[in-house]
Amino acid sequence: MAIQRVRDPVHNLIQFDTTNSEIERVAWKLIQSRPFQRLRRVKQLGFSELVYPGATHTRFAHSIGVFHTARNLMNIVQEKAPEKQETSEKIALVAALVHDVGHGPFSHAFEAVGERLNLKLADHEVMSDELIRNGEIAEILNNDIMSGFASNVANMIKKEGRITLHNSVVSSQFDADRLDYMQRDRLMTGSQHSVIDLAWLLANLDVGQVAAGIDETKVGSIPTFVIGPKAIQAAEAYVLGLFQLYPTIYFHKATRGAEKLFSEILVRLFYLVRNGDIQNTGLPKNHPLVRFANDPESIETALSLDDAVVWGAMHLMIDSEDPVLSSFSDRLLNRKLFKCFDIRAEITHRCDPHNSRDPDSLAKIEKCCASAVLKLQEWQKNEDRIMPRILTDQAERRPYKTNGVGNGQTEQINVRTDGGELIDIKQRSEIVNSLSVFKLNRVYYDDSQKHYLEEIQKIVYGEID
Repeated sequence: MAIQRVRDPVHNLIQFDTTNSEIERVAWKLIQSRPFQRLRRVKQLGFSELVYPGATHTRFAHSIGVFHTARNLMNIVQEKAPEKQETSEKIALVAALVHDVGHGPFSHAFEAVGERLNLKLADHEVMSDELIRNGEIAEILNNDIMSGFASNVANMIKKEGRITLHNSVVSSQFDADRLDYMQRDRLMTGSQHSVIDLAWLLANLDVGQVAAGIDETKVGSIPTFVIGPKAIQAAEAYVLGLFQLYPTIYFHKATRGAEKLFSEILVRLFYLVRNGDIQNTGLPKNHPLVRFANDPESIETALSLDDAVVWGAMHLMIDSEDPVLSSFSDRLLNRKLFKCFDIRAEITHRCDPHNSRDPDSLAKIEKCCASAVLKLQEWQKNEDRIMPRILTDQAERRPYKTNGVGNGQTEQINVRTDGGELIDIKQRSEIVNSLSVFKLNRVYYDDSQKHYLEEIQKIVYGEID
């Protein structure tokens, strides 16, 4: 074998030296495995292409990009670390490559279904752990590198065992995963938000020791990436850039609305299958979704699921006798989404029209939003009908998470001051410190039913008066 090359829209040329590098030869072999090839059929951003037509990139491309980024970060580790730890370096690089191998169809939207139906293998972390420790990936790692290597990789992804600097490559504020998807998602959606100065950040990335322990009790220190004093502004832009991806892309109202329809389709499908009513689903008995509904603990069955399988199923379910499967499949296939009523925006406008954000106004907004959502959900439940009248949605995203003493400090951005001290960027940056949590409360409804909107407005505005 020679040099294997992948053309990538973010990193340009990604090379694998399968002759002179053991880890790159193994990585290339992992890429050819069935679990990894399945990621070609799982889009990175799920239904975001309904809003951003260019967002058709896959978990496959992202995972290769993460491996490439991890190699660049490993150069910093090798330069800054007091001694070379070849085995830990290999574990971290493989972990970066296979960290997303367990994602199901439409990625995080499938996990939401799993939470509702208690499907263990819908959780991509659980599925990834199973695939890495057992089966084809485990055989490659244990046979081509060393016995037990697959478990070491899985443990690093789960943050189990001794924490070393190499863990920061896989999981930290500046890990390879985040550094790739921030660039990739922005590029492929065409968004002009979230520009980061990656070259300057990496040039000023250093290694420092932060406190480790349990809760607030210090029991030692662990190494992690830290930012030098010259990159404060670049780090601020990084925090802001990551935060801006959520309201503009990940939490876009149309994307979330599509995810809600998708969830209702799968929940209804599983209900029918488990109640012996397969004939009304429009799917054959041997369809992957039907088999997974009947045997959700099977790794082999879960491996047969991807975006293409679900899209194909929707074409069949359009002709289903079940109104939910038929109507919602048609809506997703032809982008006839429910309309969105932004509960929080309406309440905020009426409770705090000048955006003063005083404590009393903020408290009233939170109380009204919570109460309105509960009453809307009660209204939905009160009518005994198969077809949902409304679909409610709630989520929030903190711009920057801070933690107490413990391994959580590797999730902070630690800045080295001119005096050599390490402090959290929130203490150093007024911009980061001033950022507030982004929250959403929405309800989706069929706009052909005008009285639905009237009832929604009556409930929401009734909370304000």
